[in-house]
Amino acid sequence: MIPPIANKFVAGETADGAVSYAESLNRDGISGILNLLGEHYSDRGGADADADAYISLVRDIADADLDACISVKPSQIGLDIGDSVFRENLDRIVDAADDEGVFVWVDMEDHETTDVTLDAVCDLGTQTDGNVGVCVQANLKRTPDDLERLASVPGKVRLVKGAYNEPSSISYKKKSKVDDVYRDLLEYMFAEFDDGIAVGSHDPKMLSYARQLHDEYGTPYEVQMLMGVREDAQRELADDDVEVWQYVPYGDKWFLYFYRRVRERKENALFALRAVVGV
Repeated sequence: MIPPIANKFVAGETADGAVSYAESLNRDGISGILNLLGEHYSDRGGADADADAYISLVRDIADADLDACISVKPSQIGLDIGDSVFRENLDRIVDAADDEGVFVWVDMEDHETTDVTLDAVCDLGTQTDGNVGVCVQANLKRTPDDLERLASVPGKVRLVKGAYNEPSSISYKKKSKVDDVYRDLLEYMFAEFDDGIAVGSHDPKMLSYARQLHDEYGTPYEVQMLMGVREDAQRELADDDVEVWQYVPYGDKWFLYFYRRVRERKENALFALRAVVGV
């Protein structure tokens, strides 16, 4: 059972809990990106089981008529075991989701997974006429070339700053440099993409810049933020007619995810402390 201290960031241990939470989000005008927690399986049984769970979740979303989609990590569905295992499971998930009209995001992990992830998304985006999206990271020096490739692929692209500790030879380390690159990449996307732009950021400056670019170029976009982080801002954006999607994790592997969220931001740590001491 997930303790109250973690409920701010995780929508329960079961798919039913995640679906119920997404229903509450929809009532506030916010869409849900449901993610079953899990990653880096070394055995095929675990990877196949999570792929099966995603297929079941897709049907739950469709049956409940939710404004929601799913997000899958490549290592969760077999990439650490082999490229073919990853593709087989991703193909199964995407086929089921396409049949049900549910969108599939493929998360991006460390730089060693980038090529195989992009290859899969480009193939499946074309096959499904855009029912697949992928995340790219501004801190990687290769990302401008990746965006140029993705601009012609049906689907969506989520731009984030990047959270993995990548080698300095292939990534930018200074926050100010990553911020500058993020702005440049956003402008490229608004200028060159017809639609499908997802701004993955909690940074008010980046969200304001995205609004400016939308006003300038007229390109549709959405904002994606995490469950438990700046939720007041999410509701304010939704009330202001910005399309908002909240990343909603769930599952029994919640502890490590919760620990990461608390370490990332000082206000998250203070929230956890208040929950413990009751103030």
